[in-house]
Amino acid sequence: MNRHTTLLCLLLALTLCGTTPLRAQTQTPAPPAAASTQTLAGLHKPVIVRRDERGIPHIEATNDEDLYFAQGYVTAQDRLWQMDLLRRRARGELAEIFGRLALEEDKRHRTYGFAALADALGAQLPPQARPVLDAYAAGVNAYIASLDAKTMPPEFQILQYQPRPWRAADSIIIGKIFAEVLSTSWPTDLMRAALADIPADKRALLLAEYTPLDVVVVGSDASNSKQTAAAAPTTKTEATAQAALLDRLARVMAATDGPLGPVGLFQPSHEASNNWVISGKLTASGKPLLANDPHLPASAPSIWYMTHLTAPGLDVAGVTTPGAPGIIIGHNEQIAWGMTNLGPDVQDLYRETFTASADGQGTTPVQPHYQTPQGARQVDLRREEIKVRKSITDSSTETETLYVQVTRHGPIVFELGDAHYALRWTALDPQALEFAAFYRLNRARNWDEFRAALAEYRGPTQNFVYADAAGHIGYYGAGVIPVRKSGDGSLPYDGAKDDGEWTGYIPFAELPHVYDPPSGMIVTANQRVVGRSYPHFLTHEWAAPYRARRIYELLQARGHKLTAEDFRAVQGDVYSVAGAAFAREAAKLLAGAGGDAKLSATAAALAAWDGRVAADSHVAPWLAELRRAFGRRMVVAALGKERAARFQWDNDSYIERLITERPANWLPAEFADYNALMRACYEDARAVLTKQLGADEAQWTWGRYAQARFPHPLASIPFIGQQFLVPPFPQQGSGGAAGPTPNVGASVSMRFIADPGDWDKTQHGIALGQSGLPGTTYWSDQLADWRAVTPRVFPFSKAAVAAAAKQTLTLQPAR
Repeated sequence: MNRHTTLLCLLLALTLCGTTPLRAQTQTPAPPAAASTQTLAGLHKPVIVRRDERGIPHIEATNDEDLYFAQGYVTAQDRLWQMDLLRRRARGELAEIFGRLALEEDKRHRTYGFAALADALGAQLPPQARPVLDAYAAGVNAYIASLDAKTMPPEFQILQYQPRPWRAADSIIIGKIFAEVLSTSWPTDLMRAALADIPADKRALLLAEYTPLDVVVVGSDASNSKQTAAAAPTTKTEATAQAALLDRLARVMAATDGPLGPVGLFQPSHEASNNWVISGKLTASGKPLLANDPHLPASAPSIWYMTHLTAPGLDVAGVTTPGAPGIIIGHNEQIAWGMTNLGPDVQDLYRETFTASADGQGTTPVQPHYQTPQGARQVDLRREEIKVRKSITDSSTETETLYVQVTRHGPIVFELGDAHYALRWTALDPQALEFAAFYRLNRARNWDEFRAALAEYRGPTQNFVYADAAGHIGYYGAGVIPVRKSGDGSLPYDGAKDDGEWTGYIPFAELPHVYDPPSGMIVTANQRVVGRSYPHFLTHEWAAPYRARRIYELLQARGHKLTAEDFRAVQGDVYSVAGAAFAREAAKLLAGAGGDAKLSATAAALAAWDGRVAADSHVAPWLAELRRAFGRRMVVAALGKERAARFQWDNDSYIERLITERPANWLPAEFADYNALMRACYEDARAVLTKQLGADEAQWTWGRYAQARFPHPLASIPFIGQQFLVPPFPQQGSGGAAGPTPNVGASVSMRFIADPGDWDKTQHGIALGQSGLPGTTYWSDQLADWRAVTPRVFPFSKAAVAAAAKQTLTLQPAR
């Protein structure tokens, strides 16, 4: 029985046992009156909240403090339990409500020290950020104070606890979760170290950094690169017991994935999102158009929350994440912006030399010494006390003590025998306040103000695309990226030396950027965005360029009169560049492999396939499993069975290169040629598809193979969990199995098409709906539009908002 199943059984028992009734209220709440008034202590002046047909709040206030107070209040109305779950995850407090099944995940976040860091940042906020975060927290707490046992969101009732007051530090700590999701790369450093003994040419192909399909935004590949490929260590110290290292790494990561399923942010890789912008010379209107669709794991409710904020000097609309004030992605009266993950290497590991054994990190208060260039230094110990729920029927807690070992480089995050690896990470910088820059970004009115806002951004480095009403477009890769004394951080450093010390960050002016490029087009999809001429090291681990290449080619093919409808078609596109290339080569190899009529029919279908990973495609499941089997067999031949079983690499472009070039030194020894190899892959794929989809091959469609799911942590609990269930449905597009398509399916967390020529024509939508309360009108009312890739217009002007308003709530200050 796996941990997730065990949790569900325990929660079922919790629901059915004990004397306290735990079945949450499941009746659909009555819709609010068309016009109503709520009196709230803490407001200075009245605030108007107009909700449109999708329940999106358009908040109008006469001052900033009341505006953010109201934003906190209405966000908590819709998403209070999600907000609490996110802060609990970041603080390492899930075991307090779920028991020991969440303990390992709590230990990971306690090791990082997010809670103490957020609390310290909250105590020393810059003058601009303090009133915003305090007002937002006060609004959340005003809503919490209005609840009682019967009106509390159902998750609190089921789990028998109440939310504690919200603090400014709780909004700060949610930024740390984004940083974790979008910039975790230290396992990759260990992965590289474990491959140090394989031939250099094979390692370079597996860990490919450059491909002919790359879509470069800044610089070019024409000049000699100042970057160097990641080199193997000169000795095999880091490569000792490679299989053991990979096995330990896999077990550590599996133990900390969490038993609850996604809460909206867990991401096993940081290949997330598409965005692009084109100038007016390429559009039908003569004004720029900008698009963004972030890819994050599907969840119920969505990780995004749509909001429109208006106050003197501010009129901004878009999405934020519950718990964060302001707008993260969106537009104001003058500019629009979108974001994708740039993904530079901002985490380095240091193998520390301990002079005394730690006797197992986190179990006893052992305080060994470790070597530095200045001599031995004592490890700092940070004591963490984790509350753990006692039992399924007893919500009281017991305390588990964790001792985190911290060196001059950071906390020890991984151990194997006598090897102790410390983590240095930009997110653990005492000045790293992820969301502070958005206050200025929301108010920026031109490129210069946009740049000035991004200069303050210290979150995970993002590809920001930009468009304005004056007709300009631009791009900035903003965030903090370290500069090393030597090396590039792609392999663990010797912590006893200073070779891997950080000498600073890449200056903001030298981060990749471009303004009004002659092409009139900027596309980012986590691919390599800088050419080899770029002078600074960013990373070796770029996402495969397939999505970016497809988007770029579609935009070029559609000519110079592009419209929002064209953008929607691109966002919904399910053509797989990688899949089509693989299918062509696989068809050739199968045709020459001999075999029965079924094999021949499969080869013919692959040869004739249109490359679209559509729900009704019969070829796409075959393609996905053939590609998976081929990649697996090639990696086993290169690494050996044990290491291959633990090998995980985000960029799998090596698969298409191998099947196209078919190098003899890669062919597994048991096969005479690549035809025989592909015949074996065919048998592998048939066995998997038969097991997964049944014996009737007529039913083998992509929609049955890949189901779109929007999980809620409590949805699988029998009976009571049904209220949270979003039934799975056939997915369009692929995130990777059949080769990534622009529309990656369930991971598309929102879609945004900004029209600076007429902001009232801007289209924006999220995956499910605004509300986190099942049974309400806005729980999943946007799902149909999400499936059809038809995000609705998001009203912006005063006239449009007034015309769209279905409910109006006046928040009145209490005397």
